[in-house]
Amino acid sequence: MTYEDIVHNKEILEYYNRGNAILDVLGYTDHSPAHTKLVAERAADLLKAFQYGQDMIELAKIASYMHDIGNAINRHHHAEYGALLANEILKETDLTIPERVQIVSAIANHDESYGVASDPVSAALIIADKTDVRRSRVREKDPILFDVHDRVNYAVTATRLRYGLEEKRITLYLTIDESICTMYEYFDIFLGRMTMCSHAARILNAQFSLKVNGQRVL
Repeated sequence: MTYEDIVHNKEILEYYNRGNAILDVLGYTDHSPAHTKLVAERAADLLKAFQYGQDMIELAKIASYMHDIGNAINRHHHAEYGALLANEILKETDLTIPERVQIVSAIANHDESYGVASDPVSAALIIADKTDVRRSRVREKDPILFDVHDRVNYAVTATRLRYGLEEKRITLYLTIDESICTMYEYFDIFLGRMTMCSHAARILNAQFSLKVNGQRVL
């Protein structure tokens, strides 16, 4: 079982299509494979930069790509639902039991409400997921209808995640148009996620920082 096999799995794609449609009705930002592929690639790059092995990177990519399938069941507790769905799908693969459990655990713990990073796979997933803040995640609709989540993401005109083993720091750089979203609104939505990233970075023996409009705020 490889990451490419997961990306082309029709059952997983159907879960994403259904979950993203539900979130559209609820007014959430994009949670399609466009988001999960970005998260998988970012998680892989992060672990590669910190010199983790290819086996660990592959597990992180699989967990990252599958992490939001639980939205097809319900947005509330979607991490736990996603873990249960992923477990059933991965039982049919050649992954070892420890590999499958590690992936399922990472998925179950990626939400900031109840989750926590406990190993490099879950840490990479959390950081990659929670730092995906960008204008293109906002669905096409009249800006007058934007809620606070839409405004926060739409206000981000540039984003970059920088990391390295030597500096032992992971930094998210954001450029925010404060005429669209105030800093208070940003932190009201994202403070819990940034705090979760900070803990996850420590699992990778690094520190997490946030710089907004050139100023360090975390």
